[in-house]
This record gives sequence, C-alpha cells and structure tokens, in this order.
Amino acid sequence: MIFGLPSFAVWTLLLVLRTIKFSFMEEWKEYKLGDIGTIVGGATPSTKDPLNYDGNISWITPKDLSNFNGRYIGRGERMITTEGFNSSSCRMLPKGSVLFSSRAPIGYVAIAKNELCTNQGFKSVIPNPKIVDSTFLYYLLVFNKTRIEGLGSGTTFKEVSGQVMKNVSVLLPSLNTQQSIASVLSSIDDKIECNKLINDNLPWALWITHLILLLFKRKNDNLEQQAQALFKSWFVDFEPFKNGEFVESELGRIPKGWCVGVYNDIISDTVSGDWGKEKEEGNYTHRVACVRGCDFQDIKNGLRGKTPERFILEKNFQNKHFCDKDMLVEISGGTASVSTGRVCPVSQQLIDKYDGDIVCTNFCKLVRPKTGYGAYLYYSWLNKYSNKVMFGYENGTSGIKNFRIKDFTSIEPVILPPIKMVEEFQNHIDSIQKQIQTRGSESHNLAQIRDTLLPRLMSGELKVNEIEKSITI
Repeated sequence: MIFGLPSFAVWTLLLVLRTIKFSFMEEWKEYKLGDIGTIVGGATPSTKDPLNYDGNISWITPKDLSNFNGRYIGRGERMITTEGFNSSSCRMLPKGSVLFSSRAPIGYVAIAKNELCTNQGFKSVIPNPKIVDSTFLYYLLVFNKTRIEGLGSGTTFKEVSGQVMKNVSVLLPSLNTQQSIASVLSSIDDKIECNKLINDNLPWALWITHLILLLFKRKNDNLEQQAQALFKSWFVDFEPFKNGEFVESELGRIPKGWCVGVYNDIISDTVSGDWGKEKEEGNYTHRVACVRGCDFQDIKNGLRGKTPERFILEKNFQNKHFCDKDMLVEISGGTASVSTGRVCPVSQQLIDKYDGDIVCTNFCKLVRPKTGYGAYLYYSWLNKYSNKVMFGYENGTSGIKNFRIKDFTSIEPVILPPIKMVEEFQNHIDSIQKQIQTRGSESHNLAQIRDTLLPRLMSGELKVNEIEKSITI
C-alpha cells in the first residue's frame, strides 16, 4: 500500500510514474501570482435584460463549482449572449486558464476546459506557459487556497481583491519538475474521474444490454439513464408485457393482474431525521454521520459525501439508523425551479462505509419500503420527481418550500406490479449499486492519497522520484 492506496491503483500509479522523466529537487524560486500569469476578474450582465442570457458563451459562477468534483469545467448552469458579454466588463479566458473563486466562498478551483468567462466572483489566472504549467498551477492554488482565504477582507463576506491575488507569493520549481508533479497528481485524479465515468457509463450484463437494445434500439446511455430506462420499459411502457391482456385503471391501461394503489401500500415506515448536537452533551453521546440533501449526489456516485459529524440520543439512533434498501427524501429547501422531494437510495455498502453509524438530518426523511419494493419505490418516486409531480405537494409560496410527504404517500397513485416482478427488478439494481459503491470507495481512497501527496509535493518536501520508494504491495 502507498499511504493506504489499494493495490488495484498501485500498478496504475507505478506505470505512470515510470513513464515520467523524474528530476531531482532543484532550488524552488519565489514568484508572485501576478508574475506568472494575468489575474482576470469577471462580471454579470444585467439580469433585467433577457437578451443577455441563453446565448452560446460559457459563463461560470461560484455556484457552478459548489458541487463540482472534477478539474476541468466547460460551461455553467447559464450561458450568456454576445450582447450580454459586450454590455458588461466580462473578459474571455482562454482554455487552460485556472479559475479561482474570490468570494462567496473563496477557494473553488477549476481549469477552463474551453474558452469561457466568469462572473465577478472570480480572480482567475491566465498562466504564462513559459513560467508555469497550467495543471501544476491548478494544484498550486488548491494547496494555497486556505492561505489565500486568510487574505480576504470585508464585513458582509470576505473577498480577495485582484491586487491581493497578484501579490500572493508562491514557490515554483522548473517547468519539467512542475509537469512531473502535475502528472503524478493528475494520474490519481484521472482514476477518480474515470471511476465516476464508469459509474455513469457502467456496462450492463450482456443480456440486460441486449434487452435495452432490443426494447429501445439504441446504445447504452449512462448508468442512471439505463436504470430509469429499464424502469420505464417495464413499469411505464409495459414493453415486456405488450402481448398480454390489459385492463383499464385510473392511471390508464395496465397489465391484467396489476393494480393501482398509493405509496403507503409499498412503504412500511417513514422516519424523521435528527440533527442532534454539534458536540457530545448530556445524553447526546452517539456519534453519527448526518446525511443532508447536498450529500445525495456524492452518495449516488458511491462516495461518502461531506456528511458532518453529530451526536444524538442512543434511543434515537436505534429508531433512525439506516437499513439496506431504505430511501432518503429531502423534504425542505425547494425553490421556484427545483422542487423538494429529491431522493437518494441507501445500500448496505453505503452503511458499511460508516460502520452503520449514519442517520439523516431533520430536513430529510428516511422512507423504509416493504420487502422487495426498495428499487421499485426509488425509481417510481424518481420518475414522479422527474415529471415535476412534487411541485403539487409543496407548501409555502416564497422562500424555502417544504414537501408534504404525508399527503404524497397517502394520495399520489402508483402502479403496483406483482411482487415477483419488482423483486426481479431489484436484483438488477442491486448488481449496479454494488459496483457503483465499490468504485466510489476506490475513488475515496485515491482522494486520500492525492490529499496526502499534494502538500508534500507542492512544498518541495517530497521529490517526485521518491514516491516509488513509498510504494509497497
């Protein structure tokens, strides 16, 4: 193991290392960021003029990086038009520029995948290729982000000015050494991103691939779309049952022998979350990881998420801890364009990552399906969410919205297939979830390795050619 690096990755890392021309540590020179690149701010076109938006110019805001786990970004949630660009003080950044958020919050870092611009929440760096390697600069800013954050000023929120950013001092080795260091760190991030890509594009077993191709006559899409496509094929379009008898129901024609009920018919229990205490206090002694809605996407990708540590009552933990096949529902936090009711599946692999000590926050609910209905409940609920059904079950007209989950589960109609059918569907989903969680664990281990190597490489404490000496199988 290398700092806990699993053996599957050791050989990959060794192969990369042995293709790199290592250089022994030479003297690192001190520069200011303004000496090694051009510091560029951004701007926001007037939001009152609709002609400024929905164009073809990539425009990035700090919000676009809030849940962004990659290194290279090509576009954000919104695009701007040429009119919007020209009406503001936006500046175009070339491919390879390193974006650094300078406020709300300070320290998001990404590399421009293509030409783009940003809002005023960035002080980005266009690197001088004669002095600094773009990828090395990315890791250099990641390494220094806490120090740069400490240079921010302001009363409402801290911000790093362009002048402060220009004067940030950094140490650089030669370009060759920069590229070697960047290659080592990139090799790890490449594997992490590859795992995510595999999770998004994981091949089905051959017969499932055949089924998808047969039913939809198209190539495999990403994993989540595949699973949803299988759900839609079986339980919405009834493709495998087209030759059988159908009967009329309140949800239209359904296969004979199926029926329509409500979600409570396939739910055994709904459990409230628990935020507990920040520190051990009185009877609040059981340490748990507390899942929030913002952790859902990481968990779906097989990661732990940034779940905070909390302390709850022992009796509450016994009532609220996760079980395999449970489902998490976010019940608060909706906006005008994004409804509440988002869901996240729970698997035994996820529970094992926390040694079982895991609950959800009180802004979520844990929904426990009846035996056999876990995957069906999740994908049926997800289908309703995708079709914006949850907007009809929200209260509140402004600000934070809340999901009326009791009304939804007791009123919203749902098709109830035979138990054998949903159990067969569950078997397919279990196989996929296991692989997603396994690759997520690999990515977590790799991230730990990267975070261990990063400060030592960027400070010059560890030579690139010394890494092989730290590797044992």
